[in-house]
Amino acid sequence: MRVVFMGTPEYAVSALERLFFEGYQVVAVYTRPDRAAGRGRALVSSPVKLAAEGMGLPVVQPDSFKDNSTVVQLSGYKPDVIVVYAYSLFLPQRVLDIPEYGCVNIHPSLLPRYRGTAPAVGAILSGDDFTGVTIMKMAAGLDTGPVLARAQVQISAEDTTGSLNSRLSLITSRLILDVLPRWVKGEITPVPQDEDRASYIPALSKKDGEIDWDLPAADIWRRVRAFSPWPGCYTEWRGKQLKIMKAVSLPAENKPEPGRVTVLSGGEAAFGIGTGYGILGVLEVQLEGKRAMTAADFLRGQRRFIGELLPSGS
Repeated sequence: MRVVFMGTPEYAVSALERLFFEGYQVVAVYTRPDRAAGRGRALVSSPVKLAAEGMGLPVVQPDSFKDNSTVVQLSGYKPDVIVVYAYSLFLPQRVLDIPEYGCVNIHPSLLPRYRGTAPAVGAILSGDDFTGVTIMKMAAGLDTGPVLARAQVQISAEDTTGSLNSRLSLITSRLILDVLPRWVKGEITPVPQDEDRASYIPALSKKDGEIDWDLPAADIWRRVRAFSPWPGCYTEWRGKQLKIMKAVSLPAENKPEPGRVTVLSGGEAAFGIGTGYGILGVLEVQLEGKRAMTAADFLRGQRRFIGELLPSGS
C-alpha cells in the first residue's frame, strides 16, 4: 500500500515509524516548513521531518496547497491513502480526492468532542475523566468526517497535554495498523458524526497562559496541566515572567486575596497563591532566565516572595 504521511509534532512520530517499520510503502512525508526559533532565530525542523530523514524518506514542506503545482506534486506520488496526524495545513477537496481510499485523519479526541487543533487541552480544561483517539475519513469541514474507529483512555490527575498526547500516540500507532487494511478491504463502514454533540477547541496563543487569579484554584490547576508544555501557565513578579510548572488545588478556610502569596506547611507545596476560590498550592516554578525548580528551592533564594501580590491576567 502506497502511503503519504502528513504530520508535524513529536507525538505524530510513532504512527509514522509504525507504518514504515511494518512494511507500508511510505512514498513521501509532508510536514510544516522549518521555523526560526531561539535567540539566534536558527531554522528548526519539525520532529516528523527529523524522523522521516532518519528513515531515508522524502520530505515535502509546502506553505499551502493553494498552488496547483503543489497539488500536482502530491498527486505524482500516487498514494493509495494519505494518513494525516496533527498536520499544520488545511487540505482542500482536490487534495482529499487524490488517493483512491481517501485521506485518513488521526485525531486525539473522541470526536465529535473537541474538534480543532488542541483537543487534549480541551479535555483537561473540562476536567474530563476520559478522552481518546478517533480515526476518520477526512471531509471538507474541520474534523467533520465519518468515523472509522475509536479508542478510549483515562485521564489521570497528573496528566498534562504533553503526557496525554504521548500516551495517545502509542494507542494511535497500534490502531492505525488495524484500521488501514480493513478500510482498504471494505470491512469498515464509516459512521457519521453527531453534529448536535460537536464542540470546538481553537488554537492556543501565548496570552492564553496568563493566569487570572480570580478564577477558582481548581480551574487554574487544570490550566497549568492543559497548557504544558505550551504556552505554559505564568504570572509576573518584579518585571519577570514566573511560570507555574506544577501545582495542586487546595481548600482554604481563611484564604488570602487572589494573587497573594502565602506560606504553606506540610505537603509538597512550599507556598500557595490565593485565588477566587481556594488556594493554588505550587510545587514547581521557573523564573524567567532560570531553570525550573521546586517551590521550596525557589523560596530559599527569594525570601521576600511570601506576602507578594501577583498581578492577574485578563
